[in-house]
Amino acid sequence: MKRRHFLLSTLGTLGTGWFATSLVQQVALAGEFKVNKRKEDWLKIISKEQYGVLFQEDTERPWSSPLNDEKRKGTFVCAACSQPLFKSDSKFNSGTGWPSFFQSIAGALGTKRDFKLILPRTEYHCSNCGGHQGHVFDDGPPPTGKRYCNNGLALKFVADGEALPEVLKS
Repeated sequence: MKRRHFLLSTLGTLGTGWFATSLVQQVALAGEFKVNKRKEDWLKIISKEQYGVLFQEDTERPWSSPLNDEKRKGTFVCAACSQPLFKSDSKFNSGTGWPSFFQSIAGALGTKRDFKLILPRTEYHCSNCGGHQGHVFDDGPPPTGKRYCNNGLALKFVADGEALPEVLKS
């Protein structure tokens, strides 16, 4: 009985520590981006579901995004602020049910460690507004070996020949 109590106590302490660390990381991220808006202001630009993915780090259901099947040439931009994140020539079919890319546009993304599933993962965000895009893994194709597994709700697609939307500045 004492051993069980010790294990539960230790797990509880670790869980509290993880929660506090996670909370500190979230607070530290706020204000680090060029574009910072209140929830009410974001909801004038994006849907409630997009807000959940982008700013509450929700994950959409696999195979639910039409962008998963997007094959045209163009640019994938952040659904919140319109910053270009990926070119279509870096997109590939990962078989995971989410749009996947092996390379991002230089400077478009920022990363942080995520322990939500206990094992550490690397999540990435739009470097302009902080919108959560997805997670990056080391099981992608050449030449980078990376797989940026993106939520389709966090992206908009702009076909070649169409004007890119203006990137939000504030």
